[in-house]
Amino acid sequence: MQRPAMKYRRRFKQSSPLEERLAEEAERLREEARNLPPGSLRETLLRKARQDEVTAHIAEWLTSPGLQPPKP
Repeated sequence: MQRPAMKYRRRFKQSSPLEERLAEEAERLREEARNLPPGSLRETLLRKARQDEVTAHIAEWLTSPGLQPPKP
């Protein structure tokens, strides 16, 4: 009986920090939304931009040196 070949994830180094990539994506989405007429697609892009900004802030907070573990 042959064993299936192991699958490996391709790994690569990111060229910029997560927070920076999220901020760039949010700006790109906002710019794209500016060029659209009011409607559901525009609202979807703006909602995604806000989610990216919130995610960037949370990631920044989680990696900050001032973050302390909860005290028992």
